[in-house]
Amino acid sequence: MENILKELFHLKVLLLLIVAAGMGGTLQHGLNVSLINAPSVYIQYFINETWLERYGTVMEEQLIKIIWSAIISVYPVGAVFGAFIAGHLSAKYGRKNSLIFNNVVAIVGAVIVGFSRMAKSFEMILVARFLYGVNAGNGMNIHCMYLMECSPKKLRGLVTITTAIFISLGKCLGQIVGLREILGSESVWPLLMAFNAIPAFIQLVILPWFPESPRYLLIDKGNRALSINALQRLWGKRDFNQELEEMQAERTAIRDERSRSVWELFRDPSIRSQLVINMMVSFFMQLSGINAIYSYAFEIFYGAGISRNIIPYVSIGTGLIETLMLLICHLVSWMPYCSLVFIFAYIISYGLGPGGVALILPSEIFLQSDRPAGFVINGFLNWFGLFLLGILFSSMVDSLGYLCFLIFSAVCLVLSVLGSFIIVETRGKTPLEITEEFKTRKLFQNTLLHVPANGSLPQSTVEIIMSTAF
Repeated sequence: MENILKELFHLKVLLLLIVAAGMGGTLQHGLNVSLINAPSVYIQYFINETWLERYGTVMEEQLIKIIWSAIISVYPVGAVFGAFIAGHLSAKYGRKNSLIFNNVVAIVGAVIVGFSRMAKSFEMILVARFLYGVNAGNGMNIHCMYLMECSPKKLRGLVTITTAIFISLGKCLGQIVGLREILGSESVWPLLMAFNAIPAFIQLVILPWFPESPRYLLIDKGNRALSINALQRLWGKRDFNQELEEMQAERTAIRDERSRSVWELFRDPSIRSQLVINMMVSFFMQLSGINAIYSYAFEIFYGAGISRNIIPYVSIGTGLIETLMLLICHLVSWMPYCSLVFIFAYIISYGLGPGGVALILPSEIFLQSDRPAGFVINGFLNWFGLFLLGILFSSMVDSLGYLCFLIFSAVCLVLSVLGSFIIVETRGKTPLEITEEFKTRKLFQNTLLHVPANGSLPQSTVEIIMSTAF
């Protein structure tokens, strides 16, 4: 591990690329998850105040909750759209260019929310949150693809895991700038909600100086010369024959195919194992409950008995080490703080395990032609799960109390057991080697979305897929 870290630090351009890509990539999602917490009370007050000015009546508390839930839930709706277009954009315009243009969406969203109070329009917050979602859904997928395709094989795991690290950094950064002493006060909450523009602008300025993905240039575009140039800029001047041969072998294996669509992936029985694993991990990771605590941090900690004044500082702890398990007890005064121990313990387990793997899984298990569509599926199910969580979590708490987290615990247990049996080791292997290993194991070749030998799907299966996934 020490040698791998030393080699990474020698590749200074790649190291800078990790930071530049992260600023407008997964960092934005981390910010969006945590920034919404600090101004939650002020935004709800603003909604009521705006309604009163417009119609001369006070808005009912239930309606305020509905609008607030919509503000939270419209973000994953936008992200679903962003995830859908990520595959097409990254295949047509390249990974780097798609990330660059994606920053414009975040900046426009920041401008809209920044002027929402001045315009006396809470609807502008909804629009901005939708745009932030589009930015995050698109950016997360392309960020993962871009870094994976720019990293040497033996550094691939270390480099791609930084996508998850930037999510955590974004959460922590959002919690810090959301402190009352910085931007978390009533007078400046629109500036806090517009904070996403800063990392977006930084990436917009810096990223054009870096090369396009070498794998995209050779496998997708067939331009060997530009691919070699990109490799030299990223890894320094040395012999790239082995890497070029591996990329050429993958290009030959996919027969110079264009990037395939989601529908084409569902129709191909040879990648059934990768497809099912990708779908299972991406969807059930949201049902682990990890983002419930970030989206409803204030309500959860307040319900646990933590003082209202110190909740923002406690939340920073969750941003530093990631979270799920929350056990609540009000029997004695010090028991609420025991809950924090369980929260932090889950953060550690999540960060060490699935938190760093689920996001980058499609980049590891799919070939170049299938990777954009694989990320579309991953992104859709990930954001759809987050949307369901945002809609249902309040109702779950009302009906079950904080025992609802036991449901999340059960999901984690099932995912852990299944994952240990069905996910193959990808370290040190090329995408082509990983694909061949899946074919050898034949995990799901004859189960679930079975496709007959003629390649056509029965109408009932088509209807099931379209109704449940798309």
